[in-house]
Amino acid sequence: MTFTEPVSTPLALLLLGRGSEPASERGVDCPGELPPASDPTLVARARTAREALGDRAFVLGHHYQRDEVIQFADVTGDSFKLARDAAARPNAEYIVFCGVHFMAESADVLTSSAQQVVLPDLAAGCSMADMADYQQVVEAWDVLADAGVADVTVPVTYMNSSAAIKAFTGEHGGTVCTSSNAERALRWAFDSVVDGGAGGQKVLFMPDQHLGRNTAVLQLGIGLDECVVFNPHKPGGGLTPQQLRDAKMILWRGHCSVHGRFTAENVADARRRIPGVNVLVHPECQHDVVLGADLVGSTEYIIKTLDAAPPGSSWAVGTELNLVRRLADRHPDKQVTFLEKTVCYCSTMNRIDLPHLVHSLESLARGEVVNQITVEPRMAANARLALDRMLALP
Repeated sequence: MTFTEPVSTPLALLLLGRGSEPASERGVDCPGELPPASDPTLVARARTAREALGDRAFVLGHHYQRDEVIQFADVTGDSFKLARDAAARPNAEYIVFCGVHFMAESADVLTSSAQQVVLPDLAAGCSMADMADYQQVVEAWDVLADAGVADVTVPVTYMNSSAAIKAFTGEHGGTVCTSSNAERALRWAFDSVVDGGAGGQKVLFMPDQHLGRNTAVLQLGIGLDECVVFNPHKPGGGLTPQQLRDAKMILWRGHCSVHGRFTAENVADARRRIPGVNVLVHPECQHDVVLGADLVGSTEYIIKTLDAAPPGSSWAVGTELNLVRRLADRHPDKQVTFLEKTVCYCSTMNRIDLPHLVHSLESLARGEVVNQITVEPRMAANARLALDRMLALP
């Protein structure tokens, strides 16, 4: 069976709060009347609604969430950990995902049909996930086929992608990865049997070019000259057929709007300002930032590293600001600073605030399901293939 999705025009990223696009990863406007942010009873209202729901609801909070929201989370974690936590609670009628759209989609794919996944604000998307439109990926695969390399290419998509992209990946024999297991996913892809032939010779890595490049070069030893960037906005991806044939890593031209801000100069500046500082960054950062850092790892790795760090040590951390502030508060015996001097929140994640959470919880307590995230069954089945391959990685 061939998976298809309605054709949609590639979209420029929507400005926050301006317009909507049902076909985008981000979803559509959040309906309903929200309580005002100035309401002094919001915390009490959230607590009352949460208690009324009891075990019928399971609230997930991503590490990048606001403190005002994270206080009501039953569990916290990165995107895939939270989706797995949701799947491990089959008795919860409602999964309230305080994260972004693609995370809630993954939770819907991994939970049972009896459970309903709610995203407090349907406009909470991910700019990186938006950078890989389904129709663009279909067209890119046609470019690979025309170059004669599609049959030796394995798609690997980052967890930060839409259900449609995960479904395409599953349908074409690929897998999903996280920042924690990207190395294992790439090794699996290069060892995979493609169309009955030998192991995969190439990987199409979507949508974050930096995670793909950093993993391939620094952990697999692939040369920078063997990595090419496929730009979906240019004919043929901006690449010649020979460039595609020579490459081992075909990197989608996407990036994280948070981690992509950090520069090598930020690293140098931190070292000038803070004697003995340890620079710790996420692998979604640019390659020269990662090369200049002392330690590189996923969100969970960053948290564990700071938890284990000796008292008195100094750290400049290159990841989302809500998390860095929370870690600084958690470790007053260590100097934990943000790698960049300017504010760098995940703006779409920050759309989930206390008014939206209160609206969702109170609606559920009244028996009204709002902002439900539902992945079409065929799409979910193919996305599940890719997710299951990730779960089976050695």
